[in-house]
Amino acid sequence: MALTLDEAVEQLGHRLSPKRRSAATRLRRLADPVAGPPLLDALEREVRDPRTWETQYQMVMALGMCGHRPALGLLRDLAQRPFEATMVYTALGDAIMRLSAPEATADSLRWCLDSGTPMLADGALRAVAMQRLRPDTTTIDHVLDLLGPLGPHDGLRFWAAAAAAGWPGPRVQEFLRDCAAGPRTDVASAAASSLRGKYQTCTPL
Repeated sequence: MALTLDEAVEQLGHRLSPKRRSAATRLRRLADPVAGPPLLDALEREVRDPRTWETQYQMVMALGMCGHRPALGLLRDLAQRPFEATMVYTALGDAIMRLSAPEATADSLRWCLDSGTPMLADGALRAVAMQRLRPDTTTIDHVLDLLGPLGPHDGLRFWAAAAAAGWPGPRVQEFLRDCAAGPRTDVASAAASSLRGKYQTCTPL
């Protein structure tokens, strides 16, 4: 039987990392704002142990889904720390965007893109795609400026191609056509859907 909200919150303090990870995953699915404060406390403890990166990933994602905006300061700080497990950056980018939307979407997206950390940028673009956000024209140009020099096999193009279904302008169309004709089937499929104005259904880890 699935954990209740209260059970999952209590389990965040379990001595075993897999149990804490299971609790965070459950809270991510529940997306209840009530879970925000205990998740933030749990993440502050969890990041002390680099071995538990999978649990850290789920806690960060849960904070984003719970909409706990007070976590933004810690998440931005963590995004500037070294993580051997780069998937943590993906979760951080995703959560930062979720907690910034809609008021600070442009600023946070640029911040993630300009960080120099590809996985942070990937997570941010993933959140834009999943939430079907439509950045302003200047921010869209900023995204395309970043992606332009990348090779056709670069995975960073995937979430941008998926997000661009709702983006206007001839430059976006040119980017999508280029992706649709590229060698990566996942990027090409996302771009083809976006060219038709349809968002792909994607479920992140």
